Amino acid sequence: MEPKAKQYNFKESFKRIDDILDEPDKSFEESKSVPSRNNLTYKNGFYVDCSAISITLGGPIEEPEKFSVPVLTKIYRSFISETVAILNSNSQCVDIRINGDCLSGIYNTPHKADIDNMFSDAAKINSLVKALSCKLEERSLHKVHACIGMDYGRSLMVKAGYAGSGINEIFWIGSVFNRAAQLRGYAKKNKGIDSTFVSTKIFVNLSDYHKKLLRKHPSHNCYMGDLVNVSMDEWQEKECTKNKLRTKPKAGTRRK
Repeated sequence: MEPKAKQYNFKESFKRIDDILDEPDKSFEESKSVPSRNNLTYKNGFYVDCSAISITLGGPIEEPEKFSVPVLTKIYRSFISETVAILNSNSQCVDIRINGDCLSGIYNTPHKADIDNMFSDAAKINSLVKALSCKLEERSLHKVHACIGMDYGRSLMVKAGYAGSGINEIFWIGSVFNRAAQLRGYAKKNKGIDSTFVSTKIFVNLSDYHKKLLRKHPSHNCYMGDLVNVSMDEWQEKECTKNKLRTKPKAGTRRK
């Protein structure tokens, strides 16, 4: 039996609005790292320094008429499923969001090594998309490429929803997320030449080894590069070559 909806009472609603708006600003605390979401109530919040990664697909997939709806669905399902697997494998990734065809991850990065680890996740995601693109090509479908943006900054972490309903969400307020999405947009315009764009704040906190993988953008205040995970890239290149040879027609024969 379907649960009965609770009747809406506008007088109670207006009272809840007053209660929220009249809460003291001091209920929002400073925190050196991202706290457990269990520490959040509907009446508090935490200012934290964190990093954000924003990811989507670029290429012919931006022209949906080139794919049937079922194929388009399977491509995004594959991309979202395995990108979430990469983000979820990093204990510093404290929140993962899916918004349409884009994903974002929020990382707890109190130390420089944490930002390097997020940077390594971006390389894995790009290699993953290269493998997905290879598998699409094997099926005579258009290739795709990764578009990734990363930023570091201050954010307010709060819990939002309807108290008592069980319906709630962690809500992040701060320009760090908008900036990561903007950098992802630069990567999309780059048309697959450079998969990853990072802010200056990310760049200065990277190891010297990772800094060498990036170059300064000629007109925007950011850095860019085509990052790959070497092991993943070598494996998928070998598999793609093997599959191409397997499906290549013999001399003197014609494909049906």
